[in-house]
Amino acid sequence: MKAKSIPGVPKQIKGGFHDTETRKDCNDPEITMQQFAILKERFFCVNEWINFCGEGFADFKLYDSQGNFKNDTLQPKDFIRIDIPGPGNFEAKGFDWVEIISIEEQQYDDILESYVMTCRPSKDPFNQSNSHIAHFYSYKSTSTFIIYRGKNFIKAGIYGRNEMPNFNAGFFDKVRNYVTSVGGMMGISKIQWKRLTEGLLDF
Repeated sequence: MKAKSIPGVPKQIKGGFHDTETRKDCNDPEITMQQFAILKERFFCVNEWINFCGEGFADFKLYDSQGNFKNDTLQPKDFIRIDIPGPGNFEAKGFDWVEIISIEEQQYDDILESYVMTCRPSKDPFNQSNSHIAHFYSYKSTSTFIIYRGKNFIKAGIYGRNEMPNFNAGFFDKVRNYVTSVGGMMGISKIQWKRLTEGLLDF
């Protein structure tokens, strides 16, 4: 099984990957547009993602490039703090961190409107003196979040690429990162992401 080739999603070169999607069909274009407007609002409210997934899901919080909590528009160079179920990153006080590296709007094929956000594991913005990546996946890994609107459907997708353990860390985090990343590559993270895509499309 190969990773899908999708506009805006980095190419799969090495390591694990996943393509997690949920689609909702509708024969009424007006309702499709209304539901996509709701989906778009949910998509850009990272701080509220946990509300669409229920208990036992990771909790996401948005911070700006200076490490200040924010509750408004996403921007490239913002950070997302992730509190995953289970042991957290020791050096980053129990959290994993990613940086938003791009946010784009796209149109192609039968897609009338889509928004693409790609994130990459990053350092802890609260600890600039530490050069270690505060995430169980390596810096080369990416997660791309996309919402789509077609004429008679909407879709939410999350695409992981080049997922490999992060060994740019202290000893205890290396062990934790290896165990957590192996579990993720075996499908545990895909189960979690599927709950998010389904929750975002639950109206």
